[in-house]
Amino acid sequence: MKLKYFSHSSFLITLDSGSRLLIDPFLDGNPTSPVKASDVEAEYILLTHGHGDHLGDTLEIAKRCDSLCICENELASYLAGKGLQAHNMHIGGSYSFDFGKIKLTQAWHTSVTPDNECVGAATGIIIFVENKIIYHMGDTGLFLDLKLIGQLNPIDYLLVPIGDNFTMGIDDAVMACSFVNPKSAVPMHYNTFDVVNADPEVFKQKLEDKGLNCQVMEFGQEINL
Repeated sequence: MKLKYFSHSSFLITLDSGSRLLIDPFLDGNPTSPVKASDVEAEYILLTHGHGDHLGDTLEIAKRCDSLCICENELASYLAGKGLQAHNMHIGGSYSFDFGKIKLTQAWHTSVTPDNECVGAATGIIIFVENKIIYHMGDTGLFLDLKLIGQLNPIDYLLVPIGDNFTMGIDDAVMACSFVNPKSAVPMHYNTFDVVNADPEVFKQKLEDKGLNCQVMEFGQEINL
């Protein structure tokens, strides 16, 4: 299984089975993305919320690839109304798909589409695939229930926002990691725009000072999980 980071909050998980899970595909309008939407193929698209820098190029990719969009109830219904395949879920619920299991968590954020439609709650996504557990936190502030999420789910890889302003900054993200206690943390949602500039190496050092592991991924980098 491989994890590729396109920048911002966008990742691609390629399973050993060949299935591809694309998360928050903000590519064409993203000044730091090394790829365009037309370069990406995915059978499944996982979305944390409806903001344009997360919903991104979902409509174009899903229509071209006939992808199944998996996300929170109102956002899924919005996408179905656009003619896409969608699987409706909600916070606290899980569902087993052909590739593995998805569970949604809360995220302290909002969810409005680029055409100003309110689409329910923002979420995090826990992905259970090929004996690994990956937790994409979405856009969120710090919250104490992260301790409970970590107790219930032994997270292998925590994808955690560090860019501040719209999400946690570095110090809150470090505390979030201490709550979840993943085997490794991967910083995201930074340096896309000036307002979310942050140094991932500072985040890494602060985590390592607490005895936690961190993998800083370059934009476009792919790693084996």
